Amino acid sequence: MKIAQVAAQLYTVRDYCRTAPDLAQTLKKIRAIGYQAVQISGVGPIPEAEIMVMLKAEGLVCCATHEGNILTEPAKVVERLRKLECRYTAYPYPGGVKLETLADVKDLAKRLNASGKIIAEAGQVLTYHNHNIEFRKFDGRVMLDVLYEETNPAYLQGEPDTFWVQYGGGNPEDWCRKLAGRLPLLHMKDYGVTAENSHTFTEIGSGNLNWKAIVKTAEQSGCKWFIVEQDTCPGNPFDSLKISFDYLKRQICT
Repeated sequence: MKIAQVAAQLYTVRDYCRTAPDLAQTLKKIRAIGYQAVQISGVGPIPEAEIMVMLKAEGLVCCATHEGNILTEPAKVVERLRKLECRYTAYPYPGGVKLETLADVKDLAKRLNASGKIIAEAGQVLTYHNHNIEFRKFDGRVMLDVLYEETNPAYLQGEPDTFWVQYGGGNPEDWCRKLAGRLPLLHMKDYGVTAENSHTFTEIGSGNLNWKAIVKTAEQSGCKWFIVEQDTCPGNPFDSLKISFDYLKRQICT
């Protein structure tokens, strides 16, 4: 993994991305940490043209996005990606989608496949971002397995989230291996345990995940972008992004 492949997920600093002036300052801070790319998610209603001006001013690129309208408006997703000069997007969460039976899961896969086809025909790539809900089993099969088995790899690829894989009872390294050739994006999120015996999001290198093994396997599976995200931070989220970046640069990157 090269340092240029490490991106910051803007959802981590979403409270500082609501307006154009705030986003401009946020991108400046992220670039100062050392990141050369960002994933756009959790950003306010700012026109893509304005976002591009800000990105280019800081020497940043948009490596991927999260879009909530992938199932309903894939053509609009295609246009947004074009405006952002971005190839990859991810379906972020199956909110409002009925997932009570195996048939429901297969229906979601069918809808993802249909949207992914439209996105692929535009030269772009749809990926799936998991949480722990996808590790629920249906007739002995994990939901995330069903989604990938029931879709065309050309139309749906992976953006596994290491924290949620671990929380769901999976193994992040195994999932990187399982998605070989289908893994352009990886959400890097460490998994910690508190004194109260509950899980917690923590900076990369501060938790329990084996990052050297995960990154090595992800690289072997063809990963293009390694995206740092932390849903909640103990203090200033920019400090957390820096801790994660510094660890990756010092311990993992070649």
